[in-house]
Amino acid sequence: MKPAAPGHMLLCCLCLAFAYLCCAHGLWRRGDQEWQKLIMVHHWPATVCQEVENDCRNPPDYWTIHGLWPDKAEECNRSWHFHLEEIKDLLQDMKTYWPDVIHSSVNRSSFWKHEWQKHGTCAAQLDALNSQKKYFGKGLDLYKGLALNSMLQKLGIIPSGNYYQIADIKDALAGLYGVVPKIQCLLPKGEEVQSIGQIELCFTKDLQLRNCTEPGEPVAVGQGAQPAGAAMNLQVCEDGPVFYPPPQETNR
Repeated sequence: MKPAAPGHMLLCCLCLAFAYLCCAHGLWRRGDQEWQKLIMVHHWPATVCQEVENDCRNPPDYWTIHGLWPDKAEECNRSWHFHLEEIKDLLQDMKTYWPDVIHSSVNRSSFWKHEWQKHGTCAAQLDALNSQKKYFGKGLDLYKGLALNSMLQKLGIIPSGNYYQIADIKDALAGLYGVVPKIQCLLPKGEEVQSIGQIELCFTKDLQLRNCTEPGEPVAVGQGAQPAGAAMNLQVCEDGPVFYPPPQETNR
């Protein structure tokens, strides 16, 4: 058999290398997925269930975890699939504090799968979050450390038929945590008042609290507000009155 010409061999190698790089870019996209802060997203189930009428029954009467999200990064490694077995030791806490609020299906792991594939694969750039067990475990630890439910009660901010002022809630939380949070609301319908839906507290890559927005930094209205499979209309709350709905008003 006649040996292949050197030029032909080089061309084949270059083509194979190019194909590999293109494939790798689709699976692991770290270079253009750098992020600067982690966002611990709490959502209020009663408000979530006002808007989403899928299978939302008997939502928890406390703030739960929506997610732990790196900013400016999503789906960094499509080949890193979610495996429930890896977080089996966390399942009791996951079901309590990180539940799928809008679906009562027994297969609640679909929500966690979504969170891992969209956000966890990017958070895994940190050694402290570079496995599914570390990512979800640290999310639970941060949630418990922030203790948002008890902190709001301590501040006298409880679900009520009365309205609060967004500025008062934001200032109270900033005074307590020492950083500026971001608060998102469900937009009012007609003449109704906006309802509080999400509270975000942010962390540095060293997992230290930091402001969610800095002076002069543009606020991305509605960024990251949608849970998987939902059409939520959450946006950064407008200054003014806000409704903090009691859970019993939205149980289905």
